[in-house]
Amino acid sequence: MNLRHSRLQRALAALHATDAPQPPIAARSKRLIDMLGLLSAALLAGSQPTNEVAVSITSLARTYGRPDMRIVALPTLVIIDDPAADAHHTAVFEVSPKALRLDQVASLESLITHAARDRTDPDAVIDQTQQIVAAPPRFGFWTALLGHVLLAEGFGLIISPVPSSLPIYAALGLVVGVLVLTGSRVRTLALVLPVAAAFIATALVGILAPSLASESMLSFVTPALVSLLPGLTLTNAAVELTNGQIIAGASRLLYGTATLALLAFGLYLGIVLTGVSHPHTSTGTPLGVWASWLGIPLVAIGYYFFSVAPKRSFLWILLALTVAYSAQLLGHALLGAALSGLIGAMIAVPVIYLVTHLPTAPPPGVMLTCAYWMMVPGSMGFVGLTEVVSGNAGSSNLLLQTAGAIVAIAIGMIIGTGVSRDTGAFTRALRRAAHEQP
Repeated sequence: MNLRHSRLQRALAALHATDAPQPPIAARSKRLIDMLGLLSAALLAGSQPTNEVAVSITSLARTYGRPDMRIVALPTLVIIDDPAADAHHTAVFEVSPKALRLDQVASLESLITHAARDRTDPDAVIDQTQQIVAAPPRFGFWTALLGHVLLAEGFGLIISPVPSSLPIYAALGLVVGVLVLTGSRVRTLALVLPVAAAFIATALVGILAPSLASESMLSFVTPALVSLLPGLTLTNAAVELTNGQIIAGASRLLYGTATLALLAFGLYLGIVLTGVSHPHTSTGTPLGVWASWLGIPLVAIGYYFFSVAPKRSFLWILLALTVAYSAQLLGHALLGAALSGLIGAMIAVPVIYLVTHLPTAPPPGVMLTCAYWMMVPGSMGFVGLTEVVSGNAGSSNLLLQTAGAIVAIAIGMIIGTGVSRDTGAFTRALRRAAHEQP
């Protein structure tokens, strides 16, 4: 009797659910468009290439039964067109100029994964997306500042591990870190931040240590400016251009080049003020090979604090940086410095995608962003432009090497991503075939 009663209750509940009033088709379509648009804009604010965002969001729309929706992703806006709507509805979503933190990127990717698996109600996804974007950082000002100092020290050990330079890396990392963290809150400072940071860092070295500055100005300043170097932007631009995203790639390329020019201009102003003649990039006796490997954990700690990585992700970030650096060293041995990023990206991307299948690993976007920062040639472009404005010979060759390195990394990323996706599709096909066998 109880069994029959429970069955009757379930049948009545199903009947009421079927007869319950449903939102109009136009309303459901608009909610889905809002969901896709907000997710796309958030992913772009998380420094994801436009082609990757378009693929992810198009796949999500297909999961919700709308493969006909057209999605156009640009660095500053997203356009979504619904051809099935009565009025042929088109919506435009603006991308926030404020970059998302690593913990926000991880939450977004997890949200997209769960939405695709469970077909979560669009209103719930919209609410969660807005909460993720508006969430305050887990670390405060001083912790983030410590992260920036460790970033500068770590990259200094990797780029130019000279003992006399280590205190200067830390001091300049502290000064530039204060400017960067303050500039995110003061709009006027944010507009001139690249010029101001490069000028102040250069002027401090030139005034406080003129003898050292005349020998190795760039080796002091570059690690401190690592958070402002647009290497990731330039690499994303090359990825987009090679994927046929001409508007997105060209605009990112122009923006990244303009940022490099502003940094170089600030450094040039500092050189003129202090009277330093030529900013050479090497001096002193460097430490051993171990110094670069010591710099990697410092960079990992710096990223964890400065970019506010997800909880329990430090070891995974350290693994991503180590894999990227090791693969780049292999590429350097095989193809030379300019093309080392090709091998580095080809190896690092599939390894990271494979590792992210482990239960405790963060989403791919977190580890890939850190790995790309280890490979991006922003410092090469900064050095090249600075030597151009200072009139040094050989600067054009360095700029050409920078362009070649950017393209090499982009091609390696495309190959690595393609291999990861093809391998995943092949594995899923094998699993489906195994389940279909009697």
